[in-house]
Amino acid sequence: MIKWVQGVLCLSVLVAFAACNAPPVPLDDILIEKTFEPEQCVRSVKVGDFVRYHYIGMFPDGKKFDSSYDRGSTYNVFVGKKQLIEGMDKALVGMCINERRLVKIPPQLAYGKQGYGDIIPPDSILHFDVLLLDVWNPEDGVQINTYHTPSVCSRKVEVSDYVRYHYNGTLLDGTLFDSSHTRMRTYDTYVGIGWLIAGMDQGLLGMCVGERRIVTMPPSLGYGENGDGECSDIPGQASLVFDVVLLDLHNPRDGITVTNQMVPESCTRKTVAGDFVRYHYNGSLLDGTFFDSSYSRNRTYDTYVGRGYVIAGMDEGLIGVCVGERRTITIPPHLAYGEEGTGSKIPGSAVLVFDVHIIDFHNPSDNTAVVVTFKPEECEKQTKKGDFVKYHYNASLMDGSSIDSTYNYGKTYNIVLGANQVVPGMEDGLMDMCVGEKRHLVIPPHLGYGERGVTDEVPGSAVLVFDVELVELEEGLPEGYMFIWNDEVSPDLFAEMDKNQDKQVEASEFTDYIIQQVNDGKGRLAPGFDPYRIIDNMFSNQDRNGDGKITEAEFKLKADEAAAHDEL
Repeated sequence: MIKWVQGVLCLSVLVAFAACNAPPVPLDDILIEKTFEPEQCVRSVKVGDFVRYHYIGMFPDGKKFDSSYDRGSTYNVFVGKKQLIEGMDKALVGMCINERRLVKIPPQLAYGKQGYGDIIPPDSILHFDVLLLDVWNPEDGVQINTYHTPSVCSRKVEVSDYVRYHYNGTLLDGTLFDSSHTRMRTYDTYVGIGWLIAGMDQGLLGMCVGERRIVTMPPSLGYGENGDGECSDIPGQASLVFDVVLLDLHNPRDGITVTNQMVPESCTRKTVAGDFVRYHYNGSLLDGTFFDSSYSRNRTYDTYVGRGYVIAGMDEGLIGVCVGERRTITIPPHLAYGEEGTGSKIPGSAVLVFDVHIIDFHNPSDNTAVVVTFKPEECEKQTKKGDFVKYHYNASLMDGSSIDSTYNYGKTYNIVLGANQVVPGMEDGLMDMCVGEKRHLVIPPHLGYGERGVTDEVPGSAVLVFDVELVELEEGLPEGYMFIWNDEVSPDLFAEMDKNQDKQVEASEFTDYIIQQVNDGKGRLAPGFDPYRIIDNMFSNQDRNGDGKITEAEFKLKADEAAAHDEL
């Protein structure tokens, strides 16, 4: 029994010894161990594909015999075309980009009994650590994956259009080689006329402003066999991936585009070249990027139109508009700020979008526009220069913004026509008017408050609108007179003034006499003025030597004086 046990132990030791020293079991086929698999695999290698991969070649004992990393470039080859050892041809099929595999290849699928020079001995099993970086097929075209489409797309890129876009350029394994974002400026170019690599020329067609898409292209439509090592790190035979967002597009043949957002129901007049326009605007780029606004400055933009005072596209876009109209004006760069732009706010070759609201406009040749809205049946007298008038008004701007109203104060506004007590346009509008008559007046700024306006009340260069009603009229004196006699002039006028009979008339005597004549109805002072100021002026005109007294030699009637004097 003991001998039998000893015999069994000896046998087991011999078996164990034999197992430890046995040669490796020969492989019938390749063995693949996937050491890394990407989360997504949009494409795997098929027979006939062209691949770019890195590898490390080792013997089973770990000794390295070759490496693409040491040469600093990938191994590039067609798969299944007998350009590789048979085992590698099989091992690459089904691989995904960025997948890593450990491949064991038996000699019959590698270099067999001949080996490979002094590098690989005969009948060698080879191990390869493979990382796939790129795959494409000669039949591949441009692949487009749109991942954001704007809700509104009024226009798409066509051949010969000029576009502005941002991009990130990567290789198929995700290696970044270029980006317009890092340069903080768009890439600007024509499309479809050979200014771009063929794949990008195709990939941009049909895009909308604001659209984002991934454009993938094979090297035949990119930088081909040689790559682009001088300007960017693009190796030869590399597939390219561009993540693109389109910001702008236009065509050199484009004119402005006008979209009416709101046109008032009543439009009695539209702008023409030579008009002066006040308008508000918001300015943005085609992708919606804001660059300027008149609202932020709390004042309109005021300019002549059709005279080259603004960019050509705006000059054109402001023709034919009504007061109160809102429109969107889209202006290509050749009618705006061109290739240079304006610096930081407006880039070169940018399409501009203006949302415009017309506040008012006028022409330098305009006069006061008068519309009679009510006229009484009986009209005994009409207003003229020199008359003292009392009237009510509501004042507003052309856009309807209220300025002022006499009704708010419960009293009329009282002036002497022709005495420069109101703006010239109001003077014009109140002429030849009957008591009880109502008028609608539109007064251009050169007959209103001009370029300066009235601080916090009337903007500069604003057209004024008045609805007026004449309440009362007091007839004025003939032009050049501040006092007239209703009756015949007394031949003893000087003596009547000289109450103390000292042969001279003092200011108090003069004033008392004139006031008495007015009270008795024998004379009239010009209405609408301070009577004592008029009388003081009359006395000063008679006091030739300025000694404060009027002598009989100094005293003269109006008929004896030059027309310029406002005196007796």
